[in-house]
Amino acid sequence: MKFEIANTFTDELPADPDLTNTPRQVEAAAYSFVEPRKPTDPKIVHVSSEAAEMLGIGIGELNSENFLNTFSGGRQIENSKSYAMCYGGHQFGSWAGQLGDGRAINLGQVSFKDDSYALQLKGSGQTPYSRGADGLAVLRSSVREHLCSEAMFHLGVPTTRSLSLILTGDDVLRDISYDGNPAYEKGAVVCRVAPSFIRFGNFEIFASRGDIDNLRALTNHTIKHYFSDTYAASNLIEFTKQNYIDFFREVAKRTLTMVIHWQRVGFVHGVMNTDNMSILGLTIDYGPYGWLEPYDSGWTPNTTDRQYKRYRFGNQPQVALWNLLQLANALVSLTEDPEPFEEILSEFGAGFKNRYQTMMQNKLGLFNFQKNDDVIIEDLLELLETTEVDMTIFFRSLSGFIKQDFETETDSGFVELKQSFYDPNAFEGDVKVAWKQWLDNYFIRLEAEKISDAERSDRMNLVNPKYVLRNYMAQLAIDAADGGDYSVIEELYELLKHPYSEQNESNKWFAKRPEWARNKVGCSMLSCSS
Repeated sequence: MKFEIANTFTDELPADPDLTNTPRQVEAAAYSFVEPRKPTDPKIVHVSSEAAEMLGIGIGELNSENFLNTFSGGRQIENSKSYAMCYGGHQFGSWAGQLGDGRAINLGQVSFKDDSYALQLKGSGQTPYSRGADGLAVLRSSVREHLCSEAMFHLGVPTTRSLSLILTGDDVLRDISYDGNPAYEKGAVVCRVAPSFIRFGNFEIFASRGDIDNLRALTNHTIKHYFSDTYAASNLIEFTKQNYIDFFREVAKRTLTMVIHWQRVGFVHGVMNTDNMSILGLTIDYGPYGWLEPYDSGWTPNTTDRQYKRYRFGNQPQVALWNLLQLANALVSLTEDPEPFEEILSEFGAGFKNRYQTMMQNKLGLFNFQKNDDVIIEDLLELLETTEVDMTIFFRSLSGFIKQDFETETDSGFVELKQSFYDPNAFEGDVKVAWKQWLDNYFIRLEAEKISDAERSDRMNLVNPKYVLRNYMAQLAIDAADGGDYSVIEELYELLKHPYSEQNESNKWFAKRPEWARNKVGCSMLSCSS
């Protein structure tokens, strides 16, 4: 296993001259060189064969000692030096100062088939940015990150990827519920893969310190390697004010696309701090995330966010805009002209509204758009909020509804709809009347579609997944893996590679959250504990 090295980040940006691995403030540097902690007894739990193929790693190399040592942190990649990135960030709306890769270490950047990928180990030990923490991760959170990264990719959501999940053989002390009862858990390392792990916070830290030269160097580097369409090919040496404005516009566009996909599949990130916002518009840092089960725009999976619910499902677009504002505040130092950034930010709200409506129309099979579709959408969302309806099951089931098989007066066809209700007995009285009215309006609206029921169903099933990584599913995989059984991880990995396919043999996973998982730790809300 030999990689072609393409370490543009460390080649082009300033390094921390201090090589000591102690928590400290790192000034005038984009990163610090640091080696991963060597694991005691590493063992492979799971490898994404698709991510490996993307990197040019042969199938025969996945169980090799070289692979195990490299992606557990025991061996450096040849001709590359590992490092941790320096960045700051706003956490829960407040400036937190320097943050950085506190439990992630970049092995380097590699090239394969004209593409470049950064390889990053999460849980590989302390760095200068660990702020007194141990920099380690546990099996519990690592299973969730590994499975979700790959699941999101197959859902069509912009995301970082995960190559491998490896046990370290070391125990890690964590307080999973923040209740003063820490316990030892199995340690693990995930190898994350992305074109780059640059975040909004990388720009914020330089701007906050008035380090305009390094802010400009980082921005030029990012545009050159990841946003080359935003500057002219003839202008390779000196960047202009317009390049920076165009760069921000593209970042906003990619961020909007990512959030629209989150809303489409019901994903809630849980920790949308600016240090968790990829400059490439990728979903990054899978901590206390979750999928809506009962549709609830006010739901957050993060116990730390329980009181104010800043990062709740329905607020994700507004938080994305707020985070973009913080990025704009950093970049305006390069142009000294805030007006273009203000215009781009004002466009974000209108852009989201238009794209959200189009996305919802597609989920409902309304492809021949009508001006009153927003009323149908708003009425549906109100019903979903008040009835405790499973989002994934409802939209997937709706695609199979055919008007001639559905008669509201006799309740024919309601059986399929009721399977998405967490309390089928709630489908009575005023609730039943409201649902019947909505369905009558919906079927009248469908008459304006110029496609067959079969074609409509097929197209709806392309945007409404049948399978998502529900928290209780991930917890079942975690519980099994903790006992040394990795078969559930493999089963879910294979299932979630085809989330839009029927996979009738796997229908047990097309089910509402079981009652035992309603308030179980890891199945309802999660902490940031890793």
